[in-house]
Amino acid sequence: MKVCKCAGEDLLFPELEPIIEKYASDPGGLIGILQKTQEVFGYLPEDAMKYIAERTGISVAKIFGVATFYTQFRMRPIGRFLLLICMGTACHVNGASEIVDTVCEKLGIKDGETTEDGIFTLNIVACLGCCSLAPVMMVRAKEKEEVYGNLTKTSVVEILDEIAADAVFEGVSA
Repeated sequence: MKVCKCAGEDLLFPELEPIIEKYASDPGGLIGILQKTQEVFGYLPEDAMKYIAERTGISVAKIFGVATFYTQFRMRPIGRFLLLICMGTACHVNGASEIVDTVCEKLGIKDGETTEDGIFTLNIVACLGCCSLAPVMMVRAKEKEEVYGNLTKTSVVEILDEIAADAVFEGVSA
């Protein structure tokens, strides 16, 4: 059993073995391996990517290149709640920029950053496919996600306050 320290946590790489076995023989399997690895850890730890290179024979440089090229992959842990704010055309013309500014000011973070307490991570995305609800934000947490539409500066602050209060109540806060 190979164990590696990453971000202060023990990462048990035996969890990656079924993933590597399933995708390693496929010439295009690297993306599948990285997707499943991210599902396991919530992001792509550097040591896990090195382990994947070791087990598959794919160079570390190629793995890092793929992981940093595609925006679906995260190189750092994300918060308990991933905020996805749409900046597609419908959202943009309906005030999404104000929503982004409000969230950034309220949480003290920018796009791609996580709050110090580890509760929120913000990602600005090109489209969430909810144009009729513009401006819109999706909140992902573990296996569930919720969409909030027709946002205003006031409503987005209320949503964030409610999520933060629930997180603290559940003992999620650091």
